[in-house]
Amino acid sequence: MAKNPTELRLSVSAVVRRAEAKAVGAGVFEILLMQRSDNGQWGLPGGHVEPGESVAAAVAREVQEETGWRIAVDHLIGVYSDPARQVIDYGGGDRVHSVNLCFAARALAPGEPTTPEESLDQGFFSSDALPEPFVPIHAIRVADALCRGAVDALGRAEGVAVR
Repeated sequence: MAKNPTELRLSVSAVVRRAEAKAVGAGVFEILLMQRSDNGQWGLPGGHVEPGESVAAAVAREVQEETGWRIAVDHLIGVYSDPARQVIDYGGGDRVHSVNLCFAARALAPGEPTTPEESLDQGFFSSDALPEPFVPIHAIRVADALCRGAVDALGRAEGVAVR
C-alpha cells in the first residue's frame, strides 16, 4: 500500500451470496468473486461512488458492470478507512485514500458485464476456499461478512473499538 495520499475517494464493494444463500458448511457460503485484469488477483466486485449517486445504487451498478449480476443490497458489513491498508498508488503521482463501504448482497439474475475489460474471470466460490491470489484487504471484508453481529460498523480491521 502507498503512503501520503493526494486524494480521498468514497468506494463500495459487495460480498454477494447466491440468492438462495444456501450454506456450504457451518458459517460458509458461496460468494461472487472476480479476477481483476489490472493485477490478476481475485476479489470482491466494487468501485467508486459517482457524484449524485447513493452508495446502494453505486454498489449495485459496480457489481452489474463488473460481473453482469443484478443484486439486492441487504446491509452494511463495515466501513474500511485505515490509511495503512486503504491508500492505493495509481501511478503518475496519484495516491488515493479510499474509504470503502462494504455491503452484503444477494445475487438475483445473471447478465453480461458492461466493463469486461476490468475482469479476467468471475464465479461463485466457497468462502472458506478463496481463490489465490486474493486481494488482502478484501479477505478482511469477507471474514467480517461471515462473522456479522460480532463486528462493529467500522469493521474489525480498523483496530478502533466503537460502542
